[in-house]
Amino acid sequence: MTAESVPKGGTRGSRIAAGPRLAIPARILAVGAYRPGRGVANAELSRTLDTSDAWIVKRTGIRRRCAASPGETVVTMGAAAAEKALAAAGRSVDAVDCVVAATMSYTGQSPSAAVQIARELGAKRVGAFDVSAACAGFNYALDVARSLIAGGSARHVLVVASERMSDLVDPGDRTTAVIFSDGAGAALVGAYGEPGIGPMTWGSDGSLAGVAGQDLTWAHFRDTPGCREPYFRMRGPELYRWAISEMPAVALRAVDAAGLDLADLAAFVPHQANLRMIEAIADRLGLPGHVVVARDVEDQGNTSAASIPLAISRLKEEGAVASGAPALLLGFGAGVAYGAQVIRLP
Repeated sequence: MTAESVPKGGTRGSRIAAGPRLAIPARILAVGAYRPGRGVANAELSRTLDTSDAWIVKRTGIRRRCAASPGETVVTMGAAAAEKALAAAGRSVDAVDCVVAATMSYTGQSPSAAVQIARELGAKRVGAFDVSAACAGFNYALDVARSLIAGGSARHVLVVASERMSDLVDPGDRTTAVIFSDGAGAALVGAYGEPGIGPMTWGSDGSLAGVAGQDLTWAHFRDTPGCREPYFRMRGPELYRWAISEMPAVALRAVDAAGLDLADLAAFVPHQANLRMIEAIADRLGLPGHVVVARDVEDQGNTSAASIPLAISRLKEEGAVASGAPALLLGFGAGVAYGAQVIRLP
């Protein structure tokens, strides 16, 4: 697929198509966000890295990122975001049937982050499991929630995307240290009268696994005396070229699967990887001028799976988009794995 093949879009409709016939439609009822209290400005990083505020802003658009304290874990941040989503939806934790956690930075591994988030919330006898799709994790988990509701396995699913990327990033690597951040976002997904989450378009390309990912396995670290800990590494220019070349067509397929055109959209919420990448993809898509493009990365940094729900939450807080308006979500990152869908904003 190439960017040149992406049409500009017209107007075909205003309702999100359900795709294959589904028994029970689903929609995001509310979102919640948790941002760690400590902010790290570019000037602070320049004291220990060969970089500057001007260099970081020019290449990434990021001015500030969040750093979690020792007590702000993947589990506690995720639970805090989930509580806010429940409160915004006016639902109690007793209404939740399943918790799906999207994370690539949870170092506990077992029991799952989702099980422990459910425990923190006081949710008992609920299904709980993790999804690992890196920066596309929220998209994947959201489609899992949609499917659980469509099939009648659940009425309410909490999708919690929580990342503590500071645990995975080499503080001496300016390629990653200036980009990644900590935080959590959550969405309460519930059965609804009409479809509010469009069909997913997704994929992966394992041949590009070396472009972004952990450089050593934990088994290698364990078995090799004197070995440094594994870090998340990224070949930024290659990832940038791949994303701006391939992702516009993926995004457009999701709009088409929803039965809409670009002109029907109110917002574009891509993974908050890098502002330059976001702007390039939006430009290649040819989005109409009225479509709001999420720019949460400027003050939050890249929170991997948590970036999309955090960006949605900021758009809602700022009143930039109306409830029920259609928004295109696009996630992509390590693996490489990617996915996109159109939703009705809560």
